[in-house]
Amino acid sequence: MVTREQRLACAYLLRVAEPPACALRRFVAEHGVVAAAEAVRVGDVPEAVEAETSARRHVDTAAEDLAVAERVGARLVTPEDEDWPAWPLLPLTNAAARGLKWASPPLGLWVRGTVPLVEALQRAVSVVGARAATSYGEHVAAELGYGLASRGMTVVSGAAYGIDGAAHKGALNTSGCTVAVLACGIDRAYPAGHSALIDRIAAQGLVITEYPPGTTPARHRFLVRNRIIAALGAGTVVVEAGQRSGARNTAASAAALGRVLMVVPGPVTSAMSMGCHDLLREGLATSVSSVAEVVESVGLFGEDLVPRTETSARPTDGLDSEALRVHEALEPRAAHPAERIAEVSGVPLPRVRAVLPALELTGLADRCESGWRLSPPA
Repeated sequence: MVTREQRLACAYLLRVAEPPACALRRFVAEHGVVAAAEAVRVGDVPEAVEAETSARRHVDTAAEDLAVAERVGARLVTPEDEDWPAWPLLPLTNAAARGLKWASPPLGLWVRGTVPLVEALQRAVSVVGARAATSYGEHVAAELGYGLASRGMTVVSGAAYGIDGAAHKGALNTSGCTVAVLACGIDRAYPAGHSALIDRIAAQGLVITEYPPGTTPARHRFLVRNRIIAALGAGTVVVEAGQRSGARNTAASAAALGRVLMVVPGPVTSAMSMGCHDLLREGLATSVSSVAEVVESVGLFGEDLVPRTETSARPTDGLDSEALRVHEALEPRAAHPAERIAEVSGVPLPRVRAVLPALELTGLADRCESGWRLSPPA
């Protein structure tokens, strides 16, 4: 059971340090959240932690932040809570241990919505892409969102215009679960034009952020936020992306975290698909063109395979090369002797004489008074 003291300490540290705050995260893991918060308040911390916290350590609005969150229907989930998504966030922990400073897991998460966080992220796929999406991209994103949610998978994205919004809407339209990861406070809707969409996401799924209430969006916060989107999905699908874009940043994060990276190919003439094609050419991603292919890539081993289309068998499929040449030398309306068939097919006469009766037995050739002809279709 998480104590009030622990939750206040977590809220304080989320206010004090700008994510990803790698040094502070290690300090908390070593000393515990309450002791770490007390040390930060008095400045009794290692130099690296001091650099991350000194500018704001005097700002203690933890109680107010918890109250604001409660007023908007949100809660603070800490690593000590049972609902903490430890497994989805594990790749961030492992990457940070390898020295990737951007990959530090969050100190806590502000969560709006009634769905349990762990339950929502049990089977999740991140869908990202360009804000200035084409109609093609938005259509594909909506279809993916709808299809994935229909298959019981949670759609994770960033609530932005374009691909993000289309993916969220697709999931919502089938009453599925979707998660929006914000780059601002839980009490803010960004972009403002998606205020109603974010409310719908909170009502049907979850809205989450590591930024305390009142935090305004900023360019660097979107880039930092992207690591969480990349981590929470078992795989990331990039629907459209320019060569330099936030979606490419999320894709790079997913690849670095060892998550499955997928892209939807687009027209070679579209600037919005150039980033996707670059990822394919560089060997960082696999191509997907359907919900089934996405689910196969990230689903349960042996249980989520794409059904293979069975091709119709041909009557001649079992013939060897010489028998096939003899069959092709037959004509449907005119019968010819074996000698003529050998000449046309180029197969030795003894072999032709052996093949023709076999073709007759399988219904592929007819024996006539003047020779052999092709059997009419059944």
